[in-house]
Amino acid sequence: MLILHETTLWVPGERELRYTSPMNDNKLPRWDLSPLFPSLDSQELRAAWEDLEARIQALEPLLKRHEVGPRPMRDGDQVAFEEVTGAMNDMLDAFLPVRAFVSGQVDTDSTNQAAQARLSELEQMFLSVERLRPRLTAWYARLDPGEVNAGPYKLMLDEARVQAEHMMSEPEEILAAELRLSGGGAWAKLHGNVSSLITATVGGKEVPITAVRNRAHNPDPKVRQGAYDAEIAAWKENAVPLAAALNGVKGEASTLNRKRSWASDLEPVLARNRITSKVLSVMQDAVVASFPFWRRYFEAKARLLGKARLDWWDLFAPVGESEKKWTWQECASFVTEQLGTFSRSAAGVAETAFRERWIDADPRKGKRGGAYCMPIGQGKSRILANFEQSFDSVSTIAHELGHAYHNHCLRQQPPLLRMYPMTLAETASIMNETIVVQAALRVLPEREQLPILEADLQGAAQVVVDIHSRFLFENAVFERRAKRELSADEFCSLMLDAQKETFGEALATYHPYMWAVKPHYYSTNFYNFPYTFGLLFGLALYQRYVNEGEAFVSSYDDLLASVGVSPADELAAQFGFDLESRAFWEGGLAVLEGRVSRFEELCR
Repeated sequence: MLILHETTLWVPGERELRYTSPMNDNKLPRWDLSPLFPSLDSQELRAAWEDLEARIQALEPLLKRHEVGPRPMRDGDQVAFEEVTGAMNDMLDAFLPVRAFVSGQVDTDSTNQAAQARLSELEQMFLSVERLRPRLTAWYARLDPGEVNAGPYKLMLDEARVQAEHMMSEPEEILAAELRLSGGGAWAKLHGNVSSLITATVGGKEVPITAVRNRAHNPDPKVRQGAYDAEIAAWKENAVPLAAALNGVKGEASTLNRKRSWASDLEPVLARNRITSKVLSVMQDAVVASFPFWRRYFEAKARLLGKARLDWWDLFAPVGESEKKWTWQECASFVTEQLGTFSRSAAGVAETAFRERWIDADPRKGKRGGAYCMPIGQGKSRILANFEQSFDSVSTIAHELGHAYHNHCLRQQPPLLRMYPMTLAETASIMNETIVVQAALRVLPEREQLPILEADLQGAAQVVVDIHSRFLFENAVFERRAKRELSADEFCSLMLDAQKETFGEALATYHPYMWAVKPHYYSTNFYNFPYTFGLLFGLALYQRYVNEGEAFVSSYDDLLASVGVSPADELAAQFGFDLESRAFWEGGLAVLEGRVSRFEELCR
C-alpha cells in the first residue's frame, strides 16, 4: 500500500551480497525518522514548520495578484501559471517531510499525544491550501495548455476541466474542506486510533490485534482458530465506534458526491484513477470468470490441510513440511539480492532501506496494522510493516520496497507531477513482489517450492478474489448509506454476502468484521479494485520483462517516472496494452491460473 539513495550493489556472479544490519536477528527494526528531524520539539522541526507556514500564507496573495479564479484566459497567464505552479511545488516540497515525520510518530504510537496534537495543527495549517483549491481548479480549467506552455502539466489542466464540472460553489467547497477535519478526516482518525489500541486475549495473554492477526500464518490449526475467535471477539467489542466511523466517512462522501452532481459514488473514483467505466467493467468481468480456478486452489489447499473446505483462519495457513522461518536478516539479504538480478537501481534502494532503517517492522500495541510506504522527500521513503517470520512477510517487504523504488524514480519530478492514480500506484510494488517470488521458486530447495508457491497464491487470491468482495461490499454500503446509517450488524451482513458471492462454497466460514479491519474503507473510497488493476498490469509488465530482459528496465523506469504526466491508457499503449480489451486482463489471470495448476500438481 502506498501513502501520499546510492549504494554498492550486488551483481550476480561477481560477489556475495554483504548486508550489515544495525539490528540483530532477534530484534526487528523500527524506522529512523531522525534524518528528517531530531524530535517533535526540535529547533529543526520548528524552523521547517515556520517555513512551511510562510509558504502557505504566501499562496493567497499570489493568487490574488494574478486574479486566479473562474475567469477567461488573458495575457500574462503564462507567467501566472509558471509562478503559481512553482509556488505550489515549493510548498509541497516543504510540506512532505514535516507531514511524514509527524504522521510517522502517530502511526507507530497512537498514544503519543504530542504527535497527535502536532498532526492536528498541521492539518489545520494545510486547510488554507484546501480553501484555495476551488479557485485554482476553476482557473486551471479555463487555461489553454498550449497558450500557457503547460508541457507536462497538460494532464493536470485536462483533469481540472472535469473537476470544475463537478464543483460546488466556492464557498461550499471551502466549507466542505473545513468540515472534513471534523467530519470524514476525524472519523478516519478515530478508526486508526481505536484499531491500533485493540488487544485480544490469546493463550491467556493480552496481545496487540496486529500480532493476533499474524497468527493466521501459524502452522498449528488450533492456534489459528484460537486467534481467529479472539480477533472476531475483539472487533465485535469495538464494533460500535468503528461502525460510527464508517457511517461518517461514507455518509460524508455520498453527500458531497450528490452535491457535486456525480452520477454515482463510483464515478469520481474512476475519474481520479484515470480509467473509464469500461476498463473497470471488462477487468471485473474477467475476474469473476476466474473464480472457478481460484476455487480449485482453495479446494487443493483444503485437501493438504486434511479438510473438506477451508475455514477463514486457513486462508493464510502455511503448507509444506519444511516451512522456512524467515529471519529479518534473511529477508533483507534475499530481497536485495534478487532485486539485483532485475535492476541495479531497485536493489540499491532496497539495500539503502535496510541499512538506513527506513522500515518499521516490529508489531506492537499502539502501532497501526498492515503495511504502507510513504515518501519523505528527495526520492526517499519510510515503510511501515508488521513483520513475522513467513514468506508472506518477505514478499510484503518486497512489495513496499517497490513503492519506495517508485518514489525514487519520481525524485526528479516536481511534487504536482508526482501525484498519480491508485491504479498505477501498485505497478512497481507488484513488479518487485513478482521478482522476489519467482526467484524464491527458482533458487530455493525443492522442498520449499510448495510453501513458496502457496504463499504467492495466498496474496494473489486476496488481490483478485477478496478484493472483489471488498468492492461489492463498499458498493452495497454506498447504496444503503445514501438513505440512512447502518448498524455494525448490517455491515457484518453485507460483508458476509460479499464474501459468499466471491469465495463461494470454497469456504466453510468467513470474516464478518473485515469492514472494521481494513483501513482503506476509512481513508479512500473504493481503494480495492486498483489493487487488482495493479496486479494484472504488473504481471503484464513482468511478462514483457521476461521476453525483453535488461532492455526492458529503462522503459520501465520511464513509465514509473511518467505516472503523474500521462493517463493509464496512454502509458499502457506504450507497451502495446489495450486496457479496454478483456483479453488483456485474461492474460494476467492466465498466468495465475498456471500457478494454480502447478500448485495442484505439487499437492498430488
